[in-house]
Amino acid sequence: MKIHILGICGTFMGGIAALARDDGHEVSGQDANVYPPMSTQLEQLGIALNEGYAAEHIDPDTDLVVIGNALARGNPAVEHVLNAKIKYVSGPRWLGEKYLARRRVLAVAGTHGKTTTSSMLAWILDHCEQEPGFLIGGIPGNFGISARAGGDTFVVEADEYDTAFFDKRAKFVHYRPDILVLNNLEFDHADIYPDLDAIETQFHHLLRTIPGNGRIVVNQHDAALKRVLEQGCWTPVTTFGIEGEVEADWTVKLLEPAGRKLQILHQSEAVTELEWNLTGRHNAMNGLASIAAAAGLGLEPTEVTAALSQFQGVKRRMEALAEINQVHVFDDFAHHPTAIRLTLEGLRRSVGGARILVALEPGSNTMRGGHHLDLMAPALAAADCVFMHSSDDLAWDPSEIYNRLEAGGRFRHNVDNLLDDMLGEVKPGDYVVFMSNRGFGNAPRRFVDALRQTMAD
Repeated sequence: MKIHILGICGTFMGGIAALARDDGHEVSGQDANVYPPMSTQLEQLGIALNEGYAAEHIDPDTDLVVIGNALARGNPAVEHVLNAKIKYVSGPRWLGEKYLARRRVLAVAGTHGKTTTSSMLAWILDHCEQEPGFLIGGIPGNFGISARAGGDTFVVEADEYDTAFFDKRAKFVHYRPDILVLNNLEFDHADIYPDLDAIETQFHHLLRTIPGNGRIVVNQHDAALKRVLEQGCWTPVTTFGIEGEVEADWTVKLLEPAGRKLQILHQSEAVTELEWNLTGRHNAMNGLASIAAAAGLGLEPTEVTAALSQFQGVKRRMEALAEINQVHVFDDFAHHPTAIRLTLEGLRRSVGGARILVALEPGSNTMRGGHHLDLMAPALAAADCVFMHSSDDLAWDPSEIYNRLEAGGRFRHNVDNLLDDMLGEVKPGDYVVFMSNRGFGNAPRRFVDALRQTMAD
């Protein structure tokens, strides 16, 4: 079959392209911006890419067009598909019907931690010789790719964002997993959902698709998830949480403040310990969720923690870019104030009194619209200095945040000026974190290059 993908350079749609190619289809695609790392990954697979949306990029003999959820009516390629009556489908529906229906599926859903927990699960199964397939909204360090076909078991990151311009249901209702991890649930995607109740309804719809002989693994701390379960649940539930804070089937105890050493308990009995490179309560919970889900497949906790001890993280999830003249530089995918807060609190526990400099580009539609404005200052409280990239389409004045922060800092409309400010401020021993779920003008790597140049001079 000849398949053409619109929006192919997004991580999810690029993964769809890789899976379709693995299944023997002839795959091509187009995107507004053809950019690494996805463009590199696709080109290595022999997938033809075109930059910009245009009808002429779609061959007349194309059998199927897979349309990403970033595309809308009025897009030239979309209009051509409709006018020419070319068969089309959304990415999630294609994945669910043509791919996942043949496999045992583990899905990870929630506002935070989906990518990391999915990556952990895929690596656990790979380490335990299960040869899983996976489609993840990031690039796990242990694999270097975002998707692969694998065998009978498949791990998928299950996003609640809408499916396509012609299907406004959440993506994850197409996946029908056997084992579902529910990490947490907060208000997000303000461009799609009016309030948290609307998102809880989508999660309830997801629960309706889980078979009775499956398993749901739920964060016991989360009140919103409890409300979702109360709407109806037909599947056995396993709970997880922090030891001493909640009663749960699986609990984790942080054996040192940063969270690099953990004790894992099942039904209040210690079963194994984990030493790894990750930090923070949030990653302890992500790891525990993956352990509980793997247990649902019959894997032993000691075998699972052996895998997690070798987990290499995910690109753009507190990815260590460089250490130059004792300056540590990280790149983090920051889409929500809670994620920002947990990441910085984890870093603070790890580095003690060292200075933390944060460069923030509010990128998500929810943050840019000011829906979480009251949470932003508390989220940044662990930083010693905050530099914000303020573009013209922000719905709020960045000074509203700076006036509530004890930390110093400033905001800039121009990334070049922001980098100049940071280079003038940074000192040996500092930890610098770039936080954005957009491109940020390639600021993290430009900062690293400038630091190296300073050393060379």
